[in-house]
Amino acid sequence: MPRVVRHPERTLWVTSYVPEAIRGLYTTLRHFLRGLFKYETLPTIPYPTIKTPIPKDYRGKHRLLKRADGTPRCVACGMCAAACPARCIRVDAGEAENGLVEKRAVRFEIDHLACVFCGLCVEACPVDAIRMDTGETSFVHDSREKFVVGMEELLR
Repeated sequence: MPRVVRHPERTLWVTSYVPEAIRGLYTTLRHFLRGLFKYETLPTIPYPTIKTPIPKDYRGKHRLLKRADGTPRCVACGMCAAACPARCIRVDAGEAENGLVEKRAVRFEIDHLACVFCGLCVEACPVDAIRMDTGETSFVHDSREKFVVGMEELLR
């Protein structure tokens, strides 16, 4: 047997949505006054002065690692560029001066405007030459060309 659900009769006052509008304005005014007089109770962080802790596995800006003698660890195999879905990594190979490795990276560039920070380049690197553990989260430049970083900046 079906159950009959009785609803209260809708008056003109209820159908005009005036009570709900008043409730919404009350909530907005309450939040505004709380932020105005009790700023420290707001669930926000004043970013430039206080920075939130970054998890250790957060993928931030890239960096290249160096060997013990100070040369880049990258052997210019191109695995990072091949694994990159955004195609933002460019690697040019050249002859290595020392006999430890066959070739070295002459040019290594990453376009941070095109990068999606997926971390596939880090996983693809066979010699663990590139990492994304710098903890840098904000990239601010005044031109697009400065977002393309070369080997000198990545080795810092």
